[in-house]
Amino acid sequence: MRIGLGEDTHRLTGGGPLRLGGVDIAHDRHTVGHSDADVLLHAVTDALLGAAGLADIGQLFPNTEAENRGRDSGEILRLAYEQVTSAGYQIVNLDCVVAAQQPQLAPHKVRIRRRIAEILSLTVDQINVKAKTGEGVGPVGEQLAIEARCVVLVDDKA
Repeated sequence: MRIGLGEDTHRLTGGGPLRLGGVDIAHDRHTVGHSDADVLLHAVTDALLGAAGLADIGQLFPNTEAENRGRDSGEILRLAYEQVTSAGYQIVNLDCVVAAQQPQLAPHKVRIRRRIAEILSLTVDQINVKAKTGEGVGPVGEQLAIEARCVVLVDDKA
């Protein structure tokens, strides 16, 4: 068994919707990035790649490549997981935390878990998503950024 940790932060700017965990959420802000800027799926991707000892998301899908501009982070995650399974690992579970002052994420957690499960061909009970606020402090609390962290446990298929 191996553990991987992924983290990501994206700036927020005016206009919605907010894409998080492969789900569009009605909000007056969205994240900024080279791809679709899905901070949660980026953290999940890096956690998986790290658990398998593979290159990180920036090395595999660099923001210097035109093909990655606006790219769906669900596709990035799926392609990364193919590399993880080719390396001989399968997911046991994911535990994720999203830090966002707004919008309130509790009403969206089930949809997000379902979408991640769909992308990775897992069951929903293998995925946990928690939400935290920035308590009005720092870039998250001031609604300048959203952060995500994910821990994954993988097991070898042997």
